[in-house]
Amino acid sequence: MDEGGGELLSLLATALAASTPLVIAAVGETIAERAGVINLSAEGSMMLSAMVGFAAALSTGSVLAGFAAAAATGALVALVVAIGGIFLRRSQIAIGFVLAMLCADLSSVLGGPFVRVPGPTVPALAIPVLGDVPILGPLFFRSDPVVYASYLLVACAWVFLYRTRAGLLVRAVGEQPAAAHARGARVAWVRAAATLVGGALVGIGGAAYSLDFKAGWSHRHTAGYGWIALAIVIFGGFHPVRAALGACLFGVLSSTASLGQSALPSVPTQVFSVAPFALMIVVLGLTSSGLLSRLGALLPDAARRPLLRAFDATPPAALGRPYPAEEDAGERPRGADQRAK
Repeated sequence: MDEGGGELLSLLATALAASTPLVIAAVGETIAERAGVINLSAEGSMMLSAMVGFAAALSTGSVLAGFAAAAATGALVALVVAIGGIFLRRSQIAIGFVLAMLCADLSSVLGGPFVRVPGPTVPALAIPVLGDVPILGPLFFRSDPVVYASYLLVACAWVFLYRTRAGLLVRAVGEQPAAAHARGARVAWVRAAATLVGGALVGIGGAAYSLDFKAGWSHRHTAGYGWIALAIVIFGGFHPVRAALGACLFGVLSSTASLGQSALPSVPTQVFSVAPFALMIVVLGLTSSGLLSRLGALLPDAARRPLLRAFDATPPAALGRPYPAEEDAGERPRGADQRAK
C-alpha cells in the first residue's frame, strides 16, 4: 500500500478509536429513549463516570474495576432520573439538565487529587489473523478490547431491540405505553430498567475516555461529549446502528480537524477544536428540520425512499411523556391475570 493509502487508513483507524466512547454512550441513550425516557444527564454522567472510573482503576490497579465503578456511577445517576421522571412523574428534561450540571461540578471537586496523575490504561490487543487482513485488519482489528467490545455492543443492541420479545416490549412502552399496559406490561418498570441499562452504558462510555482514548483525568475531561452523544441519538434516528455510524462520523470530523490544524498553523486552534461540534449541529439540523425531506421530493421515488429512510429522525411517540398507569402503585392492569392464564 502506498504512503497516501497508509495515512488514510491510519486516519480512519484513529477516528474509529476516537468514536468508541461515543458509540457506547449513544447506544445506551438510544435504549433509554426507545423506552420513552429522555436522559439529559449524559453530559455530567459521562464526566463523573470518567473520573470515578479512573480513580477506581488507579486505586485498585485494575482497569476492569474502573469500568465497573463507572458503570455503577452511570446507573446511579440514571436511577435518579428514573425515580424522578418515571415514578414521581416530574419533568425528565429538568431533572436531567440539573443532574448534568451537578455531576460535572462533582467530577471537578472530587477529581482534584487525580488531575494529570498517571494511571492504568487499556492495553492494545491486535486480533491474530484478522489483524493481518489487508485494509480491514489495520482498520478494525489492531486496536484494543474496548473498541472490539463496542462492535459487539452495537450488534447486541440491534438484536435486542429488533429481534427479541424484550426489545419489542421496550419499543412498545416508548411508542404506545397504553397499548403495552393493556397487554400486561409494567410500563414504569420497563422504562426504569431501560434507563438504568442506558445509564450504565453512558458511564462505561465515560470510562472509555479516561482509561483508553484520553487516558488520565483532567478538569472537565469529557466536556461536550455527553451532549454530542445525545445529538447523535437524534441524528441516528433512535437506531443503535445508525447512532454508531453517527459517532464514527464525529470521530472522522475530529481526526480531520486535527489534520487541518497541522496543515494550517496560521488558523487559530480553537477553530479546529470546535469544528466537529459545529458540523454535527449542521448535520443534525438537516436531518431534523425536514429540509432533507423537501430536497428528497425532487428525486425519483426509487432514490427518495432510501434517502428518507436513512435520515429519518422521528422520535418514539411517547418520548419524555410520563405514563400514569395502575402499575405504578404496584397493581396489574385489569385482565392481565386472565390473559396470563
